[in-house]
Amino acid sequence: MYITIDETDRRPIYRQVADEIKGLIARGSLSEGMALPPVRQVADDLGVNLNTIAAAYRELQKEGLLKVRHGSGAVVSSRRVQQSDADLRKALRASLAHLVLAGLPRAEVAEIVNEEIRDLFRRER
Repeated sequence: MYITIDETDRRPIYRQVADEIKGLIARGSLSEGMALPPVRQVADDLGVNLNTIAAAYRELQKEGLLKVRHGSGAVVSSRRVQQSDADLRKALRASLAHLVLAGLPRAEVAEIVNEEIRDLFRRER
């Protein structure tokens, strides 16, 4: 499992880790039933506190993407988050607003969105 942390990112590290794992699940790099590396190993690999990785795993468990069992590790349980359409749209709207507030023109925002969609669905070809 390859994930990276961006120290210039304003999101907390646990959120960055959770979002990276979500991306791996969405792209099919981590499929249902696959075991994730132990918390301690991921923490050592990234040079962060193991509680940070444990928080990311717990967050993904709350969202229904992982099953975490103390002592047995974490396993991808689903490729679907347990959120309403309204919540998903709210998150998308916030991300799009961030791009607009960064000063990107409409065409560039659309191109970024289209690139991300192509990347996420590349495995289906």
